[in-house]
Amino acid sequence: MCLLAWNWQPASPTPLLLIANRDEYYARPTAPLHWWDDADILAGRDLQARGTWLGVSRTGRMAALTNYRDPAAMRADAPSRGELVSAYLQAETSALDYLTVLAGRAGAYNPFNLLVFDGSSLLGLESRHAKVVTLQPGIGAVSNADFLTPWPKLTQLKDSLQSLLTQDRPRDEQLLALLHNPNVAVDADLPTTGLSLEFERALSAAFITTPDYGTRASSIVRFETDRIVFLEQGFDVGGATGTRQLTTAWRRVAGELPKWS
Repeated sequence: MCLLAWNWQPASPTPLLLIANRDEYYARPTAPLHWWDDADILAGRDLQARGTWLGVSRTGRMAALTNYRDPAAMRADAPSRGELVSAYLQAETSALDYLTVLAGRAGAYNPFNLLVFDGSSLLGLESRHAKVVTLQPGIGAVSNADFLTPWPKLTQLKDSLQSLLTQDRPRDEQLLALLHNPNVAVDADLPTTGLSLEFERALSAAFITTPDYGTRASSIVRFETDRIVFLEQGFDVGGATGTRQLTTAWRRVAGELPKWS
């Protein structure tokens, strides 16, 4: 579930560019990108567990989640991992403090990777290892294994994003084209995660399509000097369901200027 890639350039006019696919069962009810009524969060929403996979706040926070693919480790009674994204977006602690505390209780959840940004730092958490990962400036990515694990679709997306970023400012349609790539990996390059070979093949594409499971949203998030631009293109079993783009100014916490400003 999910594929993320980013360009983290703290000193640039666009310090953070994130592109992402959310993969999920088509039957799982989902609301598209919107400002939530019960929290200062801009995100789509999982209407079953009430959390989200990717969101931002007006205070310049961003969080995104991927599941770690290990069917044998899944517990039906574990809490929803989507609550970790919304909890971070409403928190007032730094990214490092939030992840440090979360690492101590990450085992309560099914395995996940969490990417967070607080306007100053970009960090990750690998729940299986209770490990906080400091992400360096440049291109990065994570899918359903540990950060930067070179699965074929992750490597292809990173390389394609790097090539595209040689332009001054890639257009949204160019970034979406990277996320919409349907090509599957050759069998010899597939990971072995406990799924059938047929399903491993299907999941090796950046954009997944199966009869009951697939890519439900493709997103682009741009953090600029004083605004956040969030674009989401939705999908269901019948294909594209529409595109939404929302822009918000974001305010800095008094006394805490981002390092890139």
